[in-house]
Amino acid sequence: MNRASADFILFAQHGWADDNRALLGLARALATEQTHVVAPSLSYAQTWLRIAPLIDAVEAIAAEAVARYPAAPIRIIGHSMGGLIWLEVLSRHPQWWDRVHSLVLVASPVGGADLGRLLDPLALGIGIAADLGRSRCAIAEKIATHIPTLVIAGDIDDGSDGTIPVACTRFAHTRFVQLPGLSHAVMRNHPTVASTIAQFWADTSLGDILEHHPEIALLRSLFWMTDGHPRDFPKAKILFTLKDGSTIRAWRSPFGVLHIYVADVEGQCLYSGFIGWFHEAEVWQTLQVIKAEQGIAHQPIRPIRFR
Repeated sequence: MNRASADFILFAQHGWADDNRALLGLARALATEQTHVVAPSLSYAQTWLRIAPLIDAVEAIAAEAVARYPAAPIRIIGHSMGGLIWLEVLSRHPQWWDRVHSLVLVASPVGGADLGRLLDPLALGIGIAADLGRSRCAIAEKIATHIPTLVIAGDIDDGSDGTIPVACTRFAHTRFVQLPGLSHAVMRNHPTVASTIAQFWADTSLGDILEHHPEIALLRSLFWMTDGHPRDFPKAKILFTLKDGSTIRAWRSPFGVLHIYVADVEGQCLYSGFIGWFHEAEVWQTLQVIKAEQGIAHQPIRPIRFR
């Protein structure tokens, strides 16, 4: 293929504990004969260690392809950690943004994977766990204001795809599609995922719009807050009601872990997160800030005790 013949460059990046075979199959199902497909297979061992070398590797490969086809639009698909890698690459290269037709994140823990945080709760550097547990919502939302972005999440248990919570895939300024019955691994190369991406490429208004919710954004900005599964939402106690009728709720698990929820006016869970024992004071302080910003009469929020 010569420089003038690529209709678009399609980057497809696999994630943790994986190789490129499934994502390459997905990319080929979506590509035309004139598409330049780039689906690097990263070091399997390295995907267990640190994300920085993986970002560097994908950045170098992408830079070569972008330079080779200077007129071709760019389309990006990232599965799981592959989506996180591409968020980091794009944050380093804002000069590429005008060329990016779309970004599709499939089962990517943008808000931080709860499993990563549980394996390395103090971010000590236990393998790649801390890298996967870190929130990238800030850079993701900035990118999504410039690049049409689709988030696709699987759901096999009313809140997760069996590996990551649905909550951690969601962030503002994107389109969102949830696919019931699809697990994390299956989504790497599934016909429904392929057809959803094809529909989005044809019409970037596909899916639900994820709006900015300032209270959720403030809670997620806490370094130690981790997006979680909403399974225990019905047990949560309402702490206070916001001006728009939505509510902030809390529940403490039998292990003493504090869970915070945001519910809409109809009582449906919009956000679920948890924070470790040593850092929950930050949550209570943040909730007082939210109350003050909402103009709610000052009344100290009493931390929910272990029961």
